[in-house]
Amino acid sequence: MTNTATNVNHLPGYTQGAQVIRVNKVRQQIDAINGIVYSQIKSVQQVRQLDMSLLVPRTTTLKPAIVYFPGGGFLSAAHTKFIEMRMALAEAGFVVAAVEYRVVADQYPALIEDAKSAVRYLREHAAEYGIDPARIGVLGDSAGGYVAQMTGVTNGQRKFDKGRFLDKSSDVQAVATVYGISNLLNIGEGFPENLRKVHDSTSVPEALLVNGPAFMDFPGANITSDPVKALNASPMGQLNGKKPPFLIMHGTTDNIVSPLQSKQLYEALVAGGNRAEYVVLEGAGHGDIYWFQPAIISKVVNWFKHTLGEPIPDPALSGGDDSTEGRL
Repeated sequence: MTNTATNVNHLPGYTQGAQVIRVNKVRQQIDAINGIVYSQIKSVQQVRQLDMSLLVPRTTTLKPAIVYFPGGGFLSAAHTKFIEMRMALAEAGFVVAAVEYRVVADQYPALIEDAKSAVRYLREHAAEYGIDPARIGVLGDSAGGYVAQMTGVTNGQRKFDKGRFLDKSSDVQAVATVYGISNLLNIGEGFPENLRKVHDSTSVPEALLVNGPAFMDFPGANITSDPVKALNASPMGQLNGKKPPFLIMHGTTDNIVSPLQSKQLYEALVAGGNRAEYVVLEGAGHGDIYWFQPAIISKVVNWFKHTLGEPIPDPALSGGDDSTEGRL
């Protein structure tokens, strides 16, 4: 932005004493689209609608997309969260979807089916939002990190594809997980005994997710009652074969999800010949202010740009310049 004091008398609306400034156009507009119903789950009792919100750069380029899954301990999925990260990704040229998914009392694999459904929805509507369907990544924090991980490590497993747009792939090309859960069997590994023992209960979220409720006539079971079942429901139990690139981030003072979760995931991915990057954030806890700092947000944005690539001209839309006059 520059001030100018010459040749301004001819400007429409100018009067003596007015400030005249000139600016360079260095950013595009971003459209926010809320209340998109991406999935409907029908049961005898009800029809459940799952919502998605979008941030769409108003450009005529073909854009990679990021699907964000919010954390909430498997008990909530408030997809209005992490706006700092989502807006930074949108300003970098990504279409960003924030997705609601089913939580406890719904059991695994409902939330993974929802994640896959969201990816298919974006591919079905790619032309509408200017998305490159060949470049879709996922991002999640905490329990949302688990959802993002599971979405990536189960690429090609059609058993998780339920609902609409089944002719579209639910595979993703990049996974970023922030203090995410990678093994439901040992979320508290390395913690003091009093914190570890919390996870022995039949009523902790991971036990409810895998084994169902412990209430009245429903006995439930703790997460270690069936280790094979719990591991199969975990990213660490789905690491056979080639996986998409991973960015894994965890704080050293996290006392909710053990940092060993991310360490073990990274080591297993690398041992399997997969591309993975691991960032340990010194002093950071679980979802605290460290994770909203520009350096961390830039790290995630730049990793996605490097992994998925920049927006590219869309021959179906572009008439020359990349105009702010978009499709919406």
